[in-house]
Amino acid sequence: MVFDGRYSKETWYKGLKIFCWLIKLLLHLFAVSSFLFHRFSVAYSFLLCIFVAQQSNMKVSYKTFNLPFKYPFTISKGTKTHQPTLIVELEHFGFKGYGEAPAIAYYNIPIEKMVEDLERKKIFVEKFAFSDPERYWHYLHHLFPANSFLVCALDMAGWDLYGKIKRKQLHALWNLNTDESPLTDYTIGIDSIDKMLEKMKEKPWPIYKVKVGVEGDIEMVAALRKHTNAVLRVDANAGWTLEQALMKIPLLKELGVEMIEQPLAKDNWEGMKLLYEKSPLPLFADESCVAESDVEKCADHFHGINIKLTKCSGITPARRMINRAKELDMQVMVGCMNESSVGTAAIAQLAPLLDVVDMDGPLLLSEDIAKGVTFDQGKILYNELPGLGIEINW
Repeated sequence: MVFDGRYSKETWYKGLKIFCWLIKLLLHLFAVSSFLFHRFSVAYSFLLCIFVAQQSNMKVSYKTFNLPFKYPFTISKGTKTHQPTLIVELEHFGFKGYGEAPAIAYYNIPIEKMVEDLERKKIFVEKFAFSDPERYWHYLHHLFPANSFLVCALDMAGWDLYGKIKRKQLHALWNLNTDESPLTDYTIGIDSIDKMLEKMKEKPWPIYKVKVGVEGDIEMVAALRKHTNAVLRVDANAGWTLEQALMKIPLLKELGVEMIEQPLAKDNWEGMKLLYEKSPLPLFADESCVAESDVEKCADHFHGINIKLTKCSGITPARRMINRAKELDMQVMVGCMNESSVGTAAIAQLAPLLDVVDMDGPLLLSEDIAKGVTFDQGKILYNELPGLGIEINW
């Protein structure tokens, strides 16, 4: 198809869809007449098969990457030097949408599993009559019920595709004001105190998130506080017992820490209920809040939730989780799983809805695979590109 200057690509797309439906209607009318007159039935079947085949023009492809960190990235669960990630591409009527799902070892969905599931059901992914991302997510959710990571990548690509068809970035489609986006933090992984200070001095930033949950973590935070007046947040990644949390959180408050992420084990609801009642700092659920159903559980156990797009299966359920958390009078954060600029751009689209955002993945990695949002001292800088607002570098 040739696109000239008189009509937008979106207008051509709508026109083509209408034309296809008209052809389909004519073929069905032809079928009725063939039945009535017992003629041309074979010809109709042949033509309809050709038409259906031509309608299947959603194409999916993917690439896998193993992106290196600038520094070894250590949390209470372990250390990694590279971030494996899956990038999917959906092509539909000349438009291309992209999505991402990083692999996280403790969720037992490696890249190989995502690829295996996608290859096994690729034909069904491509056969969907794409019209809007929310319908697509429901289809994918049932197609891959045990692989939320893969559903996230495809859902994200669907939203990118939809925004490009509509020629708007997603936040604009949702009528959000990007001036209301909070500043993103910058994460300091667990390391020697000297190394953590080196990381902080290398990246002057208004908000730091400090990984804790190991022996000597209060001393680590105290050492950082001596060298910065920036806002400090800490993330224990479920590394404390209840007794440790009750002892450490008041000390962290004295050091000017703003909030605590996931202090206890994800299923320690009894402990979290007690800690919620006693903590002088707001507590945010991370590992305890994976899927939509977890939002209700977190009420009266946490002051806020940290939504991860990959864990909850994409932008579509994340929007519902944000709304439900607000209904429950909880604070809302969306965090990263060290995504490239592809997944980070998706978080940026939701940022105006959030109280807290952690989207520093591209800042922690030494390689990237796309261009998208950038940052100025934590402020999210949006571009004018449609969809997620990204340009793929491959």
